Amino acid sequence: MNVRDSEHMIAELNQKEPYELTQNLKEADLIIINTCSVREKPVAKLFSEIGVFNKHKKEGAKIGVTGCTASHLGKEIIKRAPSVDFVLGARNVSKIKDVVDKKHAVEISTDFDESSYDFAEYRSNPFKAMVNISIGCDKACTFCIVPATRGDEISIPSHLIIQEIEKAVLTGAKEVMLLGQNVNNYGRRFADPKEKCDFTALLQNISLIEGLERIRFTSPHPLHMDDAFLQEFASNPKICKQIHVPLQSGSTSLLKAMKRGYTKENFINRCDKIRALCPEATISTDVIVGFPNESEADFDATMEVLNHVRFEQMFSFKYSARPHTEAADFTNQIENSVSGARLTRLQSRHTEIIDELMDAQMGKIHKVYFDELKANARVSGRSDDGKLFFVEGSEELLGQIVEVKVIKTSRGALDGVLL
Repeated sequence: MNVRDSEHMIAELNQKEPYELTQNLKEADLIIINTCSVREKPVAKLFSEIGVFNKHKKEGAKIGVTGCTASHLGKEIIKRAPSVDFVLGARNVSKIKDVVDKKHAVEISTDFDESSYDFAEYRSNPFKAMVNISIGCDKACTFCIVPATRGDEISIPSHLIIQEIEKAVLTGAKEVMLLGQNVNNYGRRFADPKEKCDFTALLQNISLIEGLERIRFTSPHPLHMDDAFLQEFASNPKICKQIHVPLQSGSTSLLKAMKRGYTKENFINRCDKIRALCPEATISTDVIVGFPNESEADFDATMEVLNHVRFEQMFSFKYSARPHTEAADFTNQIENSVSGARLTRLQSRHTEIIDELMDAQMGKIHKVYFDELKANARVSGRSDDGKLFFVEGSEELLGQIVEVKVIKTSRGALDGVLL
């Protein structure tokens, strides 16, 4: 989502002046730090990064801070780091042209509605497109700062989504990644109350676009994984068979404290349904370890879900108390040493599962969409179910979907030969 916001900013700035990207800090006229605030560490890193950029930038170069940390710290960023020229919140991306020339401008309103704004075109990879389908979040998860930084959830009109994807396809993209905090809650609210379209219908409409061959999306919410959605996921040949199902915890009591809206049993039921409808699908997840009041039994419940579902990918972290969240004020915060030990156990077990799953891929054949050149005459791409592949090849492979046979496995990727 931050990558797509960055692309939008680049596109909008290019409407104002002929900017181009540089990897050389000392060449830059404008330095934008696009931030995340889901965990504490990136926030702490921000101010040291500002110091480094200010020390080494050329005279007259501007520094802007954007994204979620910009939303929640606002003017405080400029107070702490006067070298910052402007602050632009995550809900105000379309205002980049307005703030770039206003010294110490701060635009951080989370009520601003840019759902109907038609952004200029820019994509960092011509072979695939990232497309926002909604902005903000209506959930009230007690650990999460996102509703405070991105505002209430609003869906982008379906005709704008279709139009954006069609433009991307005309310039070479065969794959789209649909983005939102809760993509499968799409349609909950539009700027125009007359518009009606849910996520399943949106997927059906997008799949009618000629030339588009693959549809991915992130992140869905377990709460909105009804049977109609899962049936569409399993049966629509254009939808990639890779799905993210954020667990957070396997403990029903902790899920209640997190205000996630489902139980351990609900979660397992949805994953079992996915496996039954679509055995080839891969399932990834998010897990928070050490949430306040987490007991050994609570943690064991998370391990039970891991062993039952056997996630192909898992993003796992120690709980990080964030401002503007309920859980930051909960009693019985778990000691760092306890959280760390549990995270190690969780990740160690998941590593064993990954090794088993990847080793089982030896000799299997996948259709891989190649979209990136790598060093040493290699090309990378992903299979329909999201596995990362590397093969020997040149730029002629880019934008092609080719059958590949696995000849070497590792934890993070597969090596293959073209068939």
